[in-house]
Parts: sequence; C-alpha cells; structure tokens
Amino acid sequence: MNPAGGVLTAVLALPHTGATAVLALPRGDEPPVTIPRDPAREAAKRELSKRMYHENDPGLVQRALNAFWDWVDKLFSAASAATPGGALGLVVIVLAVVAVVAALWWRLGTPHRTPTSSAALFDDRPKSAAEHRAAAEAHAAQAHWNQAVQERMRAVVRSLEERALLDPRPGRTADEAAAEASRTLPSHTDRLRAASRDFDDVTYGGRSADSRTYQRLTELDRDLERTRPVLANSTQSTAHNARQEGAS
Repeated sequence: MNPAGGVLTAVLALPHTGATAVLALPRGDEPPVTIPRDPAREAAKRELSKRMYHENDPGLVQRALNAFWDWVDKLFSAASAATPGGALGLVVIVLAVVAVVAALWWRLGTPHRTPTSSAALFDDRPKSAAEHRAAAEAHAAQAHWNQAVQERMRAVVRSLEERALLDPRPGRTADEAAAEASRTLPSHTDRLRAASRDFDDVTYGGRSADSRTYQRLTELDRDLERTRPVLANSTQSTAHNARQEGAS
C-alpha cells in the first residue's frame, strides 16, 4: 500500500476470475472505494496483452505441432480405451497389421499394374544389336538381371532384323517377334517362346530374373547367330519332296 493524496491504495486479485481490483482506502474510517469487476478485468487484459509478456511464447509452427500431437495423443487414447487390453492391446494389433503388410509385400513384391496386352519391345530410339548386347553385359556385370534380360532380348530381335530374318517394324512385341522368327528358325521355336515369356515376365509381370534366365537368353542369342535360316521356298520344296517319296 502507498499513500496517494491522503488515500491508501491497494491492488488485489479477485478470486475465481483471474482479474485484479484496485482498492482506494481512505486514511480514516471512511468505507473503501472499489473498482467494479468488469473494468478491473479489462484493465488486466490490457496489461497482459503487452508484448513484454509474450516474448517467449511459441511460434505459429510450434503451436500447430503442439495441436497436432495433442490430437494424436487423444486419438491413441481413444483407440486404446476401445481396444481389449488397453494400450498394450493396441500396440499388439498395430504390430500384427505391420507384419501382415510386410509379409504380403515380400511375397508379392512391389505392386504392378497388370497390362491388358503386351507392350512394344522397343521403347526408345533405334539401337543396333551390338549396342543392346553391350548394355545387357553392363547390367549383368552389376547383377541387374531384369535390365540385362530386357536388353538381351532386344539384341536378339534386332539381330534378326539386321539379318533380314525379321522386317523392322515399330511396335512389335516379344511374342510377335518369337512367332515370326520361328518360321525361319524352326529348330529354336521353343527357346524363342520361352525367351519372350521371360521378357514379358520381368518387364510387365512384376517378376525378377536371375543369372540363369540371362544365361539362357545369352546362349540363345549366340546359337541364333550360328543358325542358318530355313527359307520358305526351301521348306515348301522339302515338303514336296517328302510327299513325292511317300507316293512312290
């Protein structure tokens, strides 16, 4: 209390309101003069709104993070209350769900959209068979078997085109190339079909190749290089001669 003009003044906190009231007490026996509650509350708000009282308040980002973590805490509290076994039961359920998802991911691999039809064998600028073989060997050296199989199959098809055993045709699929090549290379029909399936499996089926898959395709590529094609006229002549021999 301090004397002011013959009057004693005091600042008191008002219970249950958080506000303060200023009492003016006369020095004699006169009754005290009080400030009403509402003006006192407004005066307290104005005082507490000064910047000096908020210098250490958290920033907007911190307040948002605090609100988010409060929401997460309430969410988990509600979930644990509704889960048999409380918080421990909730943890067990979450771990079980994570384990199931991990097992499915490991078993099925990365999800791939199943194509409605086989896509084109070549998807970039034209390259020579030698370029595709070099790319395949580079991928194989790093154990990137999927890419190695893709490039080796492209080398096979490009080599057949360079030998004029296949007509260069943009948009040709691996299955189409195998079927067309089998007409002039009938002794390799089964291996060509298997190679086209391997290409489709790793390119569009979401499967993984290995060194054995690549080795089979590499051997096919080399064998095709050494195989003489069977021309259509030769095939017809052979069939005609066989029929004549049978008739005689």
